[in-house]
Amino acid sequence: MFAVVRTGGKQYRVAAGDKIVVEKLAGEAGERITLGDVLLAGDGGELKATDGLTVAAEIVAQAKGEKVIIFKKRRRHNYRRKNGHRQQHTILKILSIGGEEAKPAKKRAAKAAPAEDTAPAA
Repeated sequence: MFAVVRTGGKQYRVAAGDKIVVEKLAGEAGERITLGDVLLAGDGGELKATDGLTVAAEIVAQAKGEKVIIFKKRRRHNYRRKNGHRQQHTILKILSIGGEEAKPAKKRAAKAAPAEDTAPAA
């Protein structure tokens, strides 16, 4: 199941188990939050009703983005200004959409090759 949620003025397509980077949200790492502004939800090719639907997420970390350098210059006027900015981000792990939990990834069991006895027959 997937959903399209709006947070921080942007829209994100999420599914259970996804990690997304959004604009800064209040909270510490490890806290659980709910995103209530669900715009669209569906399962495969069919759409589902979004009224009352919420997305549960866990805050993984509060981080800063890459540094953006702002440089202003006016020719022949000895005017130069250099500034920098790092945007605050929150990294979220989507736990469930409308109560539907994330399915754990199936681990492929390595097939053990049958051990061949190489002992000489006596």
